[in-house]
Amino acid sequence: MAGEEAIWGIHMPRALELRPIESGYISIGWASLGNLQHIKKSREAFKAAVSNKYPDFKVGAVPIHAGTLYKFVHEIKSGDLIVYPSKPNRMVNLGTVVGEYFYASDNDSGFPNRRRVNWIKAIPRAEFSQNALHEIGSAVTLFQIKNNAEEFLSAFEGKPFATEAVDEETVEAASAAAEDITEDFVIKRLKSKLDPYQFEAFVAHLLERMGYHARVTQRSGDGGVDIIAHKDELGFEPPLIKVQCKQTLNTIGQPDVAQLYGHVEVSREHGLFITLGEYSAQARQFERSKHNLRLLNGEEFVALIYNHYDRFEPRYQMLLPLKKAFVPGTVAEPN
Repeated sequence: MAGEEAIWGIHMPRALELRPIESGYISIGWASLGNLQHIKKSREAFKAAVSNKYPDFKVGAVPIHAGTLYKFVHEIKSGDLIVYPSKPNRMVNLGTVVGEYFYASDNDSGFPNRRRVNWIKAIPRAEFSQNALHEIGSAVTLFQIKNNAEEFLSAFEGKPFATEAVDEETVEAASAAAEDITEDFVIKRLKSKLDPYQFEAFVAHLLERMGYHARVTQRSGDGGVDIIAHKDELGFEPPLIKVQCKQTLNTIGQPDVAQLYGHVEVSREHGLFITLGEYSAQARQFERSKHNLRLLNGEEFVALIYNHYDRFEPRYQMLLPLKKAFVPGTVAEPN
């Protein structure tokens, strides 16, 4: 290899499984646009085609999708190198592009826009460096590999390539990013898919899954108390927990917290404030001064959801479609 060929990374839908490897192609789908060769060879024309076909797309998304289509048809050249990480078998597949773009009109898989590829070899993911894996883990469908090009070129040519020890900082950053993305997803769903009263019902359901009996108060005249929770069935035995729910991303101040606490009987009741946002320093200081008051912010609330998610009713699991996944963590050094 001359080393002048572009190295392209591509992600293809899991629904295709290993068919691209078995049949010698790569695909980006977009069947509804038809044969992409019928679109004028310009980025503006591709933007117009995407915008016309998908009028509901956000303005910022149109050039991204149009750019992917344009590159697939016009910028990938015969002889370019392809890197395809296939999820079903956890391999990194390496191949070279053969010929021009074509439209598989007799294709029934929903992914007719293709380039022929001569697959050369498949290498287990674990043999690549963490930095290389991070680059081909890009969230976009089609991208050029640049930062770790030498490592992938060595893999293509069958030369030894450095698989350095795991970069702990990179792993930790990737793990933290995955956690942040999931937390953001949960909070956005709870904010956008529920009205305030449905959010209160969701909180009550979570408390029930934690072993409490919980009931939502009437919609008016609750005095800042949205939920009453208790351990015994009848609610006679202390402590009684009075809960206020704020379906907001804003910062909750001390006055709101103090309002809830004003309804809490110190000797036999607890106050619990739950928000999707955060609390001011004054609110946290107020919490520290009260032994029977607890403030849960969005991050802490999501952590409780994770802990009890398996016992949620199906309707709430549909609201928050999550699956368990393991991400690398850190291990404390022994003293």
